[in-house]
Amino acid sequence: MGNIAIDGPAGAGKSTIAKMVAKDLGFVYVDTGAMYRAMALYMLNNGVSADDAEKISATCQSADITIKYENNEQVVYLNGENVNGKIRTEEVGNMASASSVNGDVRKKLVELQQKLAKTTDVVMDGRDIGTVVLPDASLKVYLTASSKVRAERRFKELTAKGVECDINVIEQDIIDRDYRDMHRENSPLMQAEDAVLVDSSDMTIQEVADKIIQLYKERN
Repeated sequence: MGNIAIDGPAGAGKSTIAKMVAKDLGFVYVDTGAMYRAMALYMLNNGVSADDAEKISATCQSADITIKYENNEQVVYLNGENVNGKIRTEEVGNMASASSVNGDVRKKLVELQQKLAKTTDVVMDGRDIGTVVLPDASLKVYLTASSKVRAERRFKELTAKGVECDINVIEQDIIDRDYRDMHRENSPLMQAEDAVLVDSSDMTIQEVADKIIQLYKERN
């Protein structure tokens, strides 16, 4: 299958660009965050507590989660049921935050993501897609931008929503998050040896998407 892995730090525009690339190539964009939310919903449905790591590890094994596109809409299936209308609640978000740090949950979801990539052309973005999830992807991209540019983008987003914020605080938060992502124990953020580095600091989102599409077509 033709799979594209896009990794990089927070705020580099990975999800937006991955969706554009998938749409242009007719691939499925795999929203890994939605998969973690579906897993969290499964925990809640089974009465698992957010602080019961042992029960989370045991329960995640019987969850089957996949993503399909139907009528141009991403549909998340949990054990055969469309759960799109159930995974965006605050309760599910809180459980996803707690359960996603569990090593067994991460391992199970990586297995499910790999299974999906074996049967479908996918574009996946994250921190460890090229290094852990799709090590044999047709194209691996490490998408980044300077912390200053990422802070400016986030500042514009927030001020457009009427949120008061300090650009210096935002940039420091980004620098701190990069450090945490790069130094975490499980699947740290790093550029795969065979990934193409794309710095989007001086590029528009469309230019970045076009570049990735061109790279994929050149290689396939």
